[in-house]
Amino acid sequence: MLAFNNNKSESREDVIASRTSFRRYLLRGFLALSVSMLIAGCATNPVAPTSGTPAKEQSASKLAAATQRSAAIPESFDNLWDRVRAGYGMEPLDSPLVARHVKWFSQNPAFMERMVQRARLYLYYIVDEVEKRNLPTEIALLPAIESAFKPHAYSRARASGLWQFIPSTGSHYGLDRNWWYDGRRNVVEATQAALDYLEKLNNDFDGNWHLALAAYNAGERRVMNAVSYNERRGRPADYQNLHTLKPETLNYVPKLLAMAKIIANPEQYGINLQPIDNEPYFAKVEVGSQIDLGIVAKMANISLGDLYDINPGFKRRATAPEGPHYLLVPKERRDILLEALENLPDKNRVRWQRHRVRHGDALSTIARRYGVSVSSIKRANGLRSSRIRAGSDLLIPVSAQRMTAKDGNVTKPVYRKPRRVAPPSDHVKLVHKVRSGDTLWGIAVRYDVYIYQLAGWNGLHRRGLLRPGQKIDVWVKPELAPSASNTSNHPNT
Repeated sequence: MLAFNNNKSESREDVIASRTSFRRYLLRGFLALSVSMLIAGCATNPVAPTSGTPAKEQSASKLAAATQRSAAIPESFDNLWDRVRAGYGMEPLDSPLVARHVKWFSQNPAFMERMVQRARLYLYYIVDEVEKRNLPTEIALLPAIESAFKPHAYSRARASGLWQFIPSTGSHYGLDRNWWYDGRRNVVEATQAALDYLEKLNNDFDGNWHLALAAYNAGERRVMNAVSYNERRGRPADYQNLHTLKPETLNYVPKLLAMAKIIANPEQYGINLQPIDNEPYFAKVEVGSQIDLGIVAKMANISLGDLYDINPGFKRRATAPEGPHYLLVPKERRDILLEALENLPDKNRVRWQRHRVRHGDALSTIARRYGVSVSSIKRANGLRSSRIRAGSDLLIPVSAQRMTAKDGNVTKPVYRKPRRVAPPSDHVKLVHKVRSGDTLWGIAVRYDVYIYQLAGWNGLHRRGLLRPGQKIDVWVKPELAPSASNTSNHPNT
């Protein structure tokens, strides 16, 4: 998954210097273009716009696009996808990478179908917030690239949620994290934080969304350094020419624009894009204090999975004691829940279970048995230490049990059995014995093969864990067969 990179270690002076250099580059380009236009002022043929369009013309163009977006009345669309299409305003990117990603999306309709199923829960809210800020609605499709609209998505860089905040960036934008709650997975809070961050980046790069999005993926400092690097060498400093950026970042904007093209004309690419109603899916309900999600689901007459799908920020079966003290519920259940909350006694807001302590019991083993923390048991029973006496009773706060993506309905991960792939007939089979610390990626690099090949040859998931001592089959060309100590050669007959 893709991750924010806040680069907090950079100094304020470095950032200011990078921004100054970048803006100086833009100013020089504008002055040079103005002089050339003045010299050619007597020419009768109009000049086609280029990437160096003067700032005033760019501003006028952006203002016209923003005005056109504002003119569309959101309520005039029955299908939310039509509303998204009407709000497009990002400049196109003339890159073969866009076509490459369009091809991938169009050849993977199952991915698109699952993504749309999850998006229908959140997309109306995101589009609404994007429009309130007068941003191009391509931005509302960014979670499709970041997380495929999976609110529990978690990357190797520890980025989490629809918008894939890393911990430091999330904290910087006010997304709290504790034992009960992760604000990066809160649909409302994370969306607001992401749009704040994107607006800030767009302003930093003088309205250039391509550069702003690159910075969203790689970090502002990296993109500014790449711009300065090209400027010092007299090279174009637009997004496509920043070749010092990592491939992930150079593919990031093309992926988003490819998704926008698919949404704009799904039939052209053979995608059956299911419509989404242009109306809110959820409503916000203040619950006042900590409450068990199972109790809320029962009062609202919905399943716990449906409730958790739109409240993925909570890591336990109950809301956090310190808040936030609100929940999202399907909008048609809002009034039912509000009425039920008024009649709910405080003592029934969380669930408890009684445990009789036996010889050999310890708080740690009891906590593991019920899926709660030792501190929550101590707090519930007024214990100052971890000493407990056989025969005594403990109150177990079962509302503190952990919840994961598996507890959702629409957002539940889809686990598919890995499919085996036949190896090349002219290659040599090697058997790699897994050592501690080995990964599929590391093994693939060592033998100059692809991860998907290793996974297919061995019937493994690409992100699956390996066990020390496990044997991995690898097929390589005969001349590339290594003689490493933890491999053995077998002809592929």
